[in-house]
Amino acid sequence: MDRFLTIEHYREAADYVTAHTRYRPIIGLILGTGLSTLADSVFGADVMPFSEVPHFPVSTVLGHAGRLVIGELAGHQVMVMQGRAHYYEGYTMDEITLPVRVMQLLGVKALIVTNAAGGINPAFEAGELMLITDHINLIGMGGNNPLRGPNLDEFGPRFPDMAEAYDRALRTLALQVAEENDITLHQGIYVCLAGPSFETPADIRFLKLIGADAVGMSTVPEVTVARHGGMRVLGLSGISNVTQLEVSGQEVTHEEVLEAGKRMVPRLVTIIKGVLTTMH
Repeated sequence: MDRFLTIEHYREAADYVTAHTRYRPIIGLILGTGLSTLADSVFGADVMPFSEVPHFPVSTVLGHAGRLVIGELAGHQVMVMQGRAHYYEGYTMDEITLPVRVMQLLGVKALIVTNAAGGINPAFEAGELMLITDHINLIGMGGNNPLRGPNLDEFGPRFPDMAEAYDRALRTLALQVAEENDITLHQGIYVCLAGPSFETPADIRFLKLIGADAVGMSTVPEVTVARHGGMRVLGLSGISNVTQLEVSGQEVTHEEVLEAGKRMVPRLVTIIKGVLTTMH
């Protein structure tokens, strides 16, 4: 039987966070696989393990520290998720998107979401970054949409518009920062699959055919919930590996994804700090 979270669940989690931090964040960040060290840039941080926050999903995946880091970054008070929970870990869609609802109750107005993704576009190389311009919600099209169930009118409408899921003005800022710092920042469409198995060559041919530039196992549920609640969203993918259209004898491993994350973090930090410095 489906278990849907209620506004009371979200408020209990938000009340706990409010009681354990000096800050009132207006920007939220979600850090993907191998990208958690970006949280080291947060000044004067209050830190909370996910396990201490009521109803919070606890990440079980290597490369996800599983902590809330709340403090100051580039002139803004921010709430950083150092890691995330995924649908493939056994959580419901409500559970993996609970942190976004908590951010909304705390007054966060904009969400910067990052992930490690497989590059489908042949122009991409491992270690590069992609600005997400749109997404394909394959996992949601099959029924696993995080807005399924009773609509919470406190957050948004029953049928939210997703025509511009990723904020155009924030994307422009990210491109400007990348150009000023001589960072390669591709633009493209991200597709979300359930995981946890990596894709077959046939999967990749299909995803390429429908217009995907990068593939991953997160982000889209969080963005859907963020937009339902009226948050502005900026999405950035770190291309951790380049997917193979044909069998090459080379296996994709989680360790490879983590290693690529380490190489990408400095450029990702530069872009995020630059966007925060110039955004209003």
